[in-house]
Amino acid sequence: MNAYLHKKAETQIDTNEIVARYQATRARSIALAEGLSDADQTVQSMADCSPTKWHLAHTTWFFEAFILVPHASNYSPFNERFFYLFNSYYEQAGPRHPRPQRGMLTRPSASEISQYRAHVDEAMAELLASGTPDARVTDLLILGCNHEEQHQELLQTDILHLFAQNPLKPALRSSIPIDSGNATTSLKWIEIDGGVVEIGEDESDPNTGFIYDCESPRHEVLIRPFKIANRLVTNEEWIEFIQDDAYHTATLWLADGWATLNNENWQAPLYWEQRDGTWWSMTLHGPQPLNEKAPVTHISYFEAEAFARWSGKRLPTEFEWERSARLHESAASREESHPDLLMPRPATGVAELEQLYSDVWQWTGSSYLPYPGFKTAEGAVGEYNGKFMCGQFILRGGSCATSPGHSRRTYRNFFYPQQRWQFSGLRLAEDN
Repeated sequence: MNAYLHKKAETQIDTNEIVARYQATRARSIALAEGLSDADQTVQSMADCSPTKWHLAHTTWFFEAFILVPHASNYSPFNERFFYLFNSYYEQAGPRHPRPQRGMLTRPSASEISQYRAHVDEAMAELLASGTPDARVTDLLILGCNHEEQHQELLQTDILHLFAQNPLKPALRSSIPIDSGNATTSLKWIEIDGGVVEIGEDESDPNTGFIYDCESPRHEVLIRPFKIANRLVTNEEWIEFIQDDAYHTATLWLADGWATLNNENWQAPLYWEQRDGTWWSMTLHGPQPLNEKAPVTHISYFEAEAFARWSGKRLPTEFEWERSARLHESAASREESHPDLLMPRPATGVAELEQLYSDVWQWTGSSYLPYPGFKTAEGAVGEYNGKFMCGQFILRGGSCATSPGHSRRTYRNFFYPQQRWQFSGLRLAEDN
């Protein structure tokens, strides 16, 4: 989930609100890591993942490197070597430890990372208590909180991948039963009119809240009439896809997808396995029997595209997805996941357009490209978005691991088409 940059000066925000937001964000990261051993927090299960303690340190480094060092005159860094260890890929911020080797950092310990976080939090409290911060500091602080919220989701998905490699299949959280009594798998098609429509947000609009720079500028696009599914594709439907031998039918797949499938020996979504003829999946609550009415998750763009082709449908573009959300979003469709339930839930039929934000990210057929008029911000924070606008695909919505309040209809998540360790699924569309 590599999308963050700043929008406009958040000068209207009260300092007390900023402090409260900062404290709540920092506390949630610690809560998510509760119960993890030092070993749990150190191991890196693959190059795409990062250890928990690296996430906790990197998000701290952000506040230290971009706010405290340049804006707090009396600040003393906790450990100068941490600037090398916990920089991610900001070239302008200096050299960094190689990403695939983050799991080799047995030191500093999780305990020392905790001390590092406390050191930075204390310095941030002093800076904010010294008077109303200027607009640049406020922008960076709000950005830093949103950045940490992204890493909160990554922390959970990375731990899931790590635990899935362990034969003991440990759980991050205790199991919570999902009430499927009011679930529905009824599929309806919502007709969306075509025309020239506005997409994205205008950062100069005073009514615009925080956005990442890739969500702007607001611009016009031509959309042809189409239909979009009222709900996400379910595990039950995916089982039918498997049973129809789709993972062995080359004509359903893009060439790169077919090559990846064979190289990686994909036979089902990530974390699926059969036990005595029944499908199970590894979750943050440990191994669970597959809830067939729940949305399929942990699939790649290649798999989503192949399923859409097998269904005789297609993936919506990111513009179609946003247009649908603007027209049919409701309070029910914005309902957030149970804070202790880290699995997607079945549709219930309570909203016309369901499962927009709180179950799985939804692959679209759109490449991650800049909007017309997009410009990167100045300085190191300007590196994070623009330079990644190549070879990746857009996902819209949010997932059961997304931090509360972090999702919105213009949010552009993006990943490479073969990646599937995130909570990623799909919603179908078709031409009208």
